[in-house]
Amino acid sequence: MTFDDPVSGSSSQRPIAVTMGEPAGIGGEITCLAWARHSRELPPFVLIDDPDRIANLAATVGHPINVKAVSNAKEAVAVWPNALPVIPVSLNAPAEPGRINPENAPAVIASLDRAIALATNGEVAGLVTNPIQKSALYAAGFDAPGHTEYLAKATQASGAPVMMLAGPELRVVPVTIHSSLADAARDLRTEDIVHCALVAAEALRRDFAITQPRLAIAALNPHAGEDGALGTEEATVIAPAVVAIRAAGIEVSGPAAADTMFHPEARQTYDAAICMYHDQALIPLKMLDFHRSVNITLGLPIVRTSPDHGTALGIAGAGRANPTSFIEAVKLASLLAARRQASATPA
Repeated sequence: MTFDDPVSGSSSQRPIAVTMGEPAGIGGEITCLAWARHSRELPPFVLIDDPDRIANLAATVGHPINVKAVSNAKEAVAVWPNALPVIPVSLNAPAEPGRINPENAPAVIASLDRAIALATNGEVAGLVTNPIQKSALYAAGFDAPGHTEYLAKATQASGAPVMMLAGPELRVVPVTIHSSLADAARDLRTEDIVHCALVAAEALRRDFAITQPRLAIAALNPHAGEDGALGTEEATVIAPAVVAIRAAGIEVSGPAAADTMFHPEARQTYDAAICMYHDQALIPLKMLDFHRSVNITLGLPIVRTSPDHGTALGIAGAGRANPTSFIEAVKLASLLAARRQASATPA
């Protein structure tokens, strides 16, 4: 699996919109580093942020760059790759790396809203969201648990969105996401497993060009429940989901013991693993390739990817942030947008 597919060039006339994210975090830093090191290799993107902040930040981390304020996506393509195009959004207070200032929450939300509007209107091919600090946004009117739910509401998505994490060697979909382990086991439902599987299979066909997707369904308990000795969820919740997924015409296996699903030979037998809880999915993904893993929101009418890490306040502004996941997120967003465009174009 690679994000460097030649088809990505077909969306080159529309850039990818990149959101500000938490201004005290590493979002601006990794965006600057990506442009400074790879602008001539990457699909064009336009950052929605404060141009002066970005120019000062780039100089602070030792990579001074040419920043150009633009008013729209077409201008962004025109200045790329000679300058990093930035659609201006004003901060209410100076941003200090590592120190969250709630006064800047409205700018973070405004950046996200502008990116959503650009993607919805078709002015950009998709969007990459830099990490946010959700606790800092709630007082400013951010009324969703996170990016995914906010995007679903803003784009009027027809069903519940699904999170996929993709790296060069593995794709995973967690059914329960930001829940405690106890809550994940208690709240696991057959219909949610089926929903995640169906949405993932459609995404594999349309966005990843896999004609006949193969899904592997993870068990919840050790040894897949050991015939009920170590838990009954495999029989009562997960197995019925596998039956329903298979009835929908999707090649599926499981429930499989999670400790045998992720070694190299096992990974050759499926295109995505449907996992029952957060760490069951993310531990193998990040172990295989932490820096090149990307977060994708499935089930939206627009393309959205994100670096698979947080705001990293502890290293913000120190010049130590690694932009690789951001770079992969930009490349993958462009690739997925191109494939959607190709699938929607009559032959």
